Amino acid sequence: MYTTMQNLMAIAYTASMAVLATFGMHRYWQLILYYRVARKPVQPAGKFNSLPKITVQLPLFNEQFVAQRVIEAACNLNYPAELLQIQVLDDSTDESALIAETVCQRMREAGHQVQYIHRTDRTGYKAGALANGLQTATGEYIAIFDADFVPLPEMLQQSIHFFTDPNIACVQSRWEHINRHQSLLTVCQAILLDGHFMIEHTARNRSGRLINFNGTGGIWRRSAIDDAGGWQHDTLTEDMDLSYRAQMRNWKMVFLPDLVSPAELPPEIISFKQQQHRWTKGIAQTAVKLLPAVLRSKLPLRVKLEAFFHLTSGIVYPPAVALALLVFPTFAFGGPSFLSPKSTFAWYVMMGLFTLMTFSAGAFYVASQRELGRNWFKTVLLVPFLMAIGAGISLANAVAVLEGLFGRRNCEFIRTPKYGVAGDESASQWKVRAGHFKRKINWIPLAELTFGVYLFSCLAMAVVWQRDLLAIPFLMIFMTGYFYVGGLSLYNQWLARRTQPQPLPIATPATEAISAAA
Repeated sequence: MYTTMQNLMAIAYTASMAVLATFGMHRYWQLILYYRVARKPVQPAGKFNSLPKITVQLPLFNEQFVAQRVIEAACNLNYPAELLQIQVLDDSTDESALIAETVCQRMREAGHQVQYIHRTDRTGYKAGALANGLQTATGEYIAIFDADFVPLPEMLQQSIHFFTDPNIACVQSRWEHINRHQSLLTVCQAILLDGHFMIEHTARNRSGRLINFNGTGGIWRRSAIDDAGGWQHDTLTEDMDLSYRAQMRNWKMVFLPDLVSPAELPPEIISFKQQQHRWTKGIAQTAVKLLPAVLRSKLPLRVKLEAFFHLTSGIVYPPAVALALLVFPTFAFGGPSFLSPKSTFAWYVMMGLFTLMTFSAGAFYVASQRELGRNWFKTVLLVPFLMAIGAGISLANAVAVLEGLFGRRNCEFIRTPKYGVAGDESASQWKVRAGHFKRKINWIPLAELTFGVYLFSCLAMAVVWQRDLLAIPFLMIFMTGYFYVGGLSLYNQWLARRTQPQPLPIATPATEAISAAA
């Protein structure tokens, strides 16, 4: 006789899989949409006879390893010096402020218009810094680069002419990665981001759906920022929030997949998880804030539907956690009795759907690498590990979703540490700088390892008892992900605590000034 517990497990499993399958099928739709529109030419409406003035904003917070790099890269942008204002928006509370200010002084002496703005009050965090900079910005257009970016010299020249169309609010470039091949983790991060930019952004933008500015590597029309209500800091994704508000006021955005902005990927797992947590929570907050207005608007149904999937994308994480816990016991101890008490037909159908939805992720990321001209076969081999990392961060991101949807409106911006890695040096390069970023110990890594142990136990029971054998590949993916993410998180915490801060590796007047002050 089937118990109430068995029925509840089956209902929870079915509901979780239904959510994941729905979003998995949406990935297939995005691929179809991409191939429908990807070859559409994207050209500026005209060309400026006289180039407009641009303000480049560089928001910084305790960026001792990358401050000099991004300031110098901004000064090397190929744009008339008299038309280029550079704002270093520095909220730093450590020696990074002295580094940034000294580099700015040196750049001014070299003839660049560099304005150093230091805030002691971090109200609004990044959004507050950007809004504060606008008060003294002289440009008609605002380019934004985060501290871990290294903008290419031609970036402004290749994007500014799109603003000859008066309806264009923002031009977004595609992120590229200066340390893509540094480790298995950075390779996987790069592929995940490639899928977002190459497939999602291209499909949405060229089909007339709404896209988001990614917070960096893009240019905004100043008047569009003001018209949309300016930078607001009631979500952790101020970039997505502003993008949606602007597009709902009939402004347009342009994504240029062939225009790249190189950046540094987080080389260690905790920084990656912090970044993912902030993005996931911020998107959920933006959904609470804006999705009702989007659905009530006069936008076409196809646009509203895509916006719904976009703004609720993080909702997959709680069901992923539930599925990891339920995939084995649901079928090993009785099966989905409320569907089919006397046959296994429903069992095979549901496992088939589970397999189908997981293949969508593989197809999505393989397609992105193929479109970028990379070795797509290597990506096929990496797909199980990509899925494992996604499973491994699902617990932390599930917490982020719940905080964003139901938690108090905590919008503290926890920045992603930047290590100043350059190129594809050895995976251990960042370790000598780990002591600069002390880690708080929390419960999530231990919970991730506990999930790994639980899934290993389920795997062992499946093999020994010869039950639910079709679940074994998925148990292995989930188990690997939780062990990898949880284990590396604890290792990173330990490494940061035992590593002493090293002298800053910047041979500039900035470090000389710091040494003199010490």
